[in-house]
Amino acid sequence: MNSKGTDGLEKKFNPFIIIVSIVIPAVVAGLFTVKLADFGIEVEPLSFLPPIYATINGITAILLVLAVRSIKAGNRKLHENLMTTAIACSVLFLMMYMAYHMTSDSTIYGDTNLDGVRSEAEKNAVGASLFVYAFILLTHILLSIAIVPLVLITYVRALAKNFDRHKKIARITFPIWLFVAVSGVVVYLMISPYYAN
Repeated sequence: MNSKGTDGLEKKFNPFIIIVSIVIPAVVAGLFTVKLADFGIEVEPLSFLPPIYATINGITAILLVLAVRSIKAGNRKLHENLMTTAIACSVLFLMMYMAYHMTSDSTIYGDTNLDGVRSEAEKNAVGASLFVYAFILLTHILLSIAIVPLVLITYVRALAKNFDRHKKIARITFPIWLFVAVSGVVVYLMISPYYAN
């Protein structure tokens, strides 16, 4: 495919990338203010989902590392399959994450009595770990917003067989995506003691 063809394919996907990159963070942010119950849809909280989607984050991290190793070993087909699977895992994670937050109240780090409020005593009990948790969570959230367009652009450049441009952006995309996947697991492990059963 010539350079004009690859550029054309990238341009064709640009509106899609822009829309998805705006819609996903907006929808996820909206989940914290809107619940299915607000629309008269009564469902049991999907409290079993967090360990599942945290595991999917862990699997995504493993797939990313294996994908980089495979392309460095010259196995482009395996790399492509692993990356496609990593994207599918990320989509599955997002669907489960949205389903959980549409049916459940947010969990508060340090809320040992599970009353939905972190009291001063509870805050003192968790101490500095609250700041560690907040820092990891904040960087996870900000980078998860940034990773959406990066993954899509990286993937489209590979589809367009524009491998030089693909490789350039993949060097940025990979560490950010890996951090988002791993930090998602860390956030889950830190907050899991405070989930209501």
